[in-house]
Amino acid sequence: MRYRITFLVLLALACGRAGNADNRPTGAQADAIRAEVERAMRDAYDLSKPNVAERMVGLYPTSGRVISASGGRVLSSRDSLAMGIRSFWNNVGSNMRNPRWVWERFYVDVLSPTSAVVTATYRVPHLDPHNMPHEFGGAMTEVFEKRDGKWVIVQEHLSDLPTTTDTVMTNMPNAHR
Repeated sequence: MRYRITFLVLLALACGRAGNADNRPTGAQADAIRAEVERAMRDAYDLSKPNVAERMVGLYPTSGRVISASGGRVLSSRDSLAMGIRSFWNNVGSNMRNPRWVWERFYVDVLSPTSAVVTATYRVPHLDPHNMPHEFGGAMTEVFEKRDGKWVIVQEHLSDLPTTTDTVMTNMPNAHR
């Protein structure tokens, strides 16, 4: 947990230095950027539309470096990230019945006319293959950059909510992790 907080503090400091207060959009320009970035994410994660995995992969640039941290691991290639998204969707997502992506909190900070940071929490209620209710969720922080007229994620950190087993183990006295 301490490392995650340190990572997020360093990310915030780095992003804060990337754009100075003189070129930080305000008012209508900042509102328009917030709306564009939020719309891109909401569209990509809309589970009621076809081609979910491809829309999620479409949030990332087609070239250049992309960094994704999740579950104690870091991916630094778009190909690896795309493969992971497609694998998740083919092995898990496609088995969910009536899934809905529900955004709980959604924050967009506009750093410059071409950069923004999103921090959001979400949950995905659905039925499992046995028609039993199931839900997963978490939090994400994404650094967006506008490239060729499109907002794309260049760095991200994903954090899953703990499972029931994780919560029980964390709260047990003398639990070994």
